[in-house]
Amino acid sequence: MLYMDNAATTPVLEAALRAAWPWLTTEFGNPSSTHELGLRAKAALDEARASVAASLGAKSSEVVFTSGATEANNLAIKGLALANPRGRHIVSSPTEHESVLQAIDHLVRIHDFKVTWLPVGRDGLVTTDALLSVIRPDTTLVALMWVNNETGAMAPIAEIAEACRQVDVPLHVDAVQAVIHETVDVSDIACTSLALSGHKLGAPKGSGALFVRSGSHIEPLLSGGGQEAGQRSGTENVAWAVAFAVALDIRVKNRGKALAFDPDAFIERVLREVPGAQLSGDRASRSPLIASFVFEGVAGETVLLELERRGVICSSGSACAAGRDEPSHVLTAMGLDADLARTAVRFSFTPVLAEWPSTAPGANQEVTNDSLAEVVEALREIVTSLR
Repeated sequence: MLYMDNAATTPVLEAALRAAWPWLTTEFGNPSSTHELGLRAKAALDEARASVAASLGAKSSEVVFTSGATEANNLAIKGLALANPRGRHIVSSPTEHESVLQAIDHLVRIHDFKVTWLPVGRDGLVTTDALLSVIRPDTTLVALMWVNNETGAMAPIAEIAEACRQVDVPLHVDAVQAVIHETVDVSDIACTSLALSGHKLGAPKGSGALFVRSGSHIEPLLSGGGQEAGQRSGTENVAWAVAFAVALDIRVKNRGKALAFDPDAFIERVLREVPGAQLSGDRASRSPLIASFVFEGVAGETVLLELERRGVICSSGSACAAGRDEPSHVLTAMGLDADLARTAVRFSFTPVLAEWPSTAPGANQEVTNDSLAEVVEALREIVTSLR
């Protein structure tokens, strides 16, 4: 099996699972308890928080553990917007992840916020000039994705963050797809908050974190015992926090590892050899770990099934929107018509670290130029037969 759907999820790293195991078994204490079991759990939680902070260039007090990026996005967007007395205007992009779009929709429906959607072109990107042109005195939040999960389009997030800082408007960044390949250092990026997901890094599903810059106030979504410095009540999942910290540390320390394949050559071969292939997004401003194509006149789901029959696992786009009849909101926002958007096939990669094996050997096959050449040939045969 050649697994090429890493933007949807990644296999758990053995090191992350091993680190979590004691906190799932013998070390079962509640980190809020004052007896020995509880104190050991709290120490493990504190160590995990410090590790995540170090990986992000943050302070330990700026890290909130969550159940994943959906919760982190909701906590940041709703929490910052409701706590900011500046006004009820939000700026975002129509190509954001559903968790961002739905969180904003909640604020519009329930709290009477107004939203300005920044236009995107066929490259899938917003511009800093466009952003600054819609900032108002009552703008309370900007929410933008760093790397798009469907197309790989990569926003100039440092430039956008600096622009927001200069006009004193909080910026929330969805960095889920950026952190494996891009340097995520919040001491250099002037964002107010930043969301991460564990299962895109090799940690278990249900783990994640939110960076919240010191001095920023967030209205919590949950009321209760005041855990996570009052920002996320509920007994902390020590095991998953530990696993997340280990996986993030491994990914950050191996970020400079060269890929075993040439992503530009893969894109070039698909465009050259597969009939009717079009790349979704710009070839330059993109992550090398995501490549999405459309094939005019060919059903994307049929292509996916045929590829799977040949041992290639990929997707049509966001796993959170899988199974719906509607075309991708990302692709239609970029100007593709609905029929063409339904032909999308996305390939997404992650660096395979031989010294850090995953718990799923079948999904641990390293993608190489040779294996991608076979994928291109299979894709050419499938698309040709369906046209």
